[in-house]
Amino acid sequence: MRVLLVAYGSRGDVEPMLGLAAALRAGGAEVQVCAPPDFAELLEGAGLPLVPLGRSLRAMATEAVTGTGKALTAESLPERAARMVAATYDSVAAVAKGCDVVVATGLIPAAAAARAVADELGVPYVFVAYFPTFLPSPHHPPLAWPGRPLPPEVTDNRVLWELNSEHMNALFGEGINTHRAAIGLPPVDDVRKHVLTNRPWLAADPTLSPWLWSADLDVVQTGAWIRRDDRPLPADLEAFLDAGTPPVYVGFGSMPVRDARDTARAAVEAIRAQGRRVVIGRGWADLAVTDDQGDCFAIGEVNQQALFARVTAVVHHGGAGTTTTAALAGAPQVVVPQMADQPYWANRVADLGIGAAHDGPTLTYASLSAALRTALNPGTRARADAVAVTIRTDGATVAGKLLRDMVGRETPPMSA
Repeated sequence: MRVLLVAYGSRGDVEPMLGLAAALRAGGAEVQVCAPPDFAELLEGAGLPLVPLGRSLRAMATEAVTGTGKALTAESLPERAARMVAATYDSVAAVAKGCDVVVATGLIPAAAAARAVADELGVPYVFVAYFPTFLPSPHHPPLAWPGRPLPPEVTDNRVLWELNSEHMNALFGEGINTHRAAIGLPPVDDVRKHVLTNRPWLAADPTLSPWLWSADLDVVQTGAWIRRDDRPLPADLEAFLDAGTPPVYVGFGSMPVRDARDTARAAVEAIRAQGRRVVIGRGWADLAVTDDQGDCFAIGEVNQQALFARVTAVVHHGGAGTTTTAALAGAPQVVVPQMADQPYWANRVADLGIGAAHDGPTLTYASLSAALRTALNPGTRARADAVAVTIRTDGATVAGKLLRDMVGRETPPMSA
């Protein structure tokens, strides 16, 4: 079996695909991954060749956050989306020959291109989401698209999801259909249904992120796709951890932030005020130690599964992968949400009692101090330990079996 995985997005979109890839290869499957060029080293470390998609996502994200790039508006997005569909299709189609199934996630235009490849080849296509609120349901509202705010006076989620569908058609429909016509495929009249399908997968842990049943979709919740990380921690980090009490970790992963220096300074001061040491993850925010005191240590890419098991709390942006990794380690969390699904994860952490949801994306000494008082409470640690043992680690194995069963049976594709 040959599986094509397409993930045009951040580290949080790509890392779970590597978890699925590991499970598939353990079962003898051949796997090809298409992702932004930022993750070439990550895939090389996993022993997977990368087919790069588009320009650096880090550069685009930094431009968007810092305001150094062109603003994404309702007027500019359709043109950019059309270019992304065509470019992604060219990259994916070039390596798709002989594949048995296509699995896609991330940006909608890129996923639409992946589906176009699957449609041309006549193979199954699966869309995977990593959090429930990306999928239509009467139980939650949709996310708003750039330049297309949701009317605050509307509270009926079904009405909001109808607007979401209209917005997706307006933003992405022309680019998707122009490209489909160019390669001889029929047009689509409902972009959301076309890309997500009637049976999307949800790769999220049922305890952390349960799917509430809805007649609107036949959602398959597999559990989170976790790639086992056996890398040892760097020797200098080990020495720092051994030299004192468990520190608080601060990092925003593949998420740039405004005023990174001020953010790092405020975080260090707030953590010190709690009598704790600090480990700073540089990440795409380029966070750094702001003085030469010995109670802070800055790191690059490390094994977070090992690190989070040795910290007293994790302060992060609220990506699905980081939230799951911290929860699995039993580490209390402070989620400082920046965008997209991150407010959802912040609320889930607070609702489960395993940490605190920071109020807004801008971290200050006062705001983090308040959140840390919750996260560092012994009761929060006890609750985090209790939740940790409920989290499943077999999600990628479950998904791999579903794909093998899908390819093995003679039925219409799941994308139908």
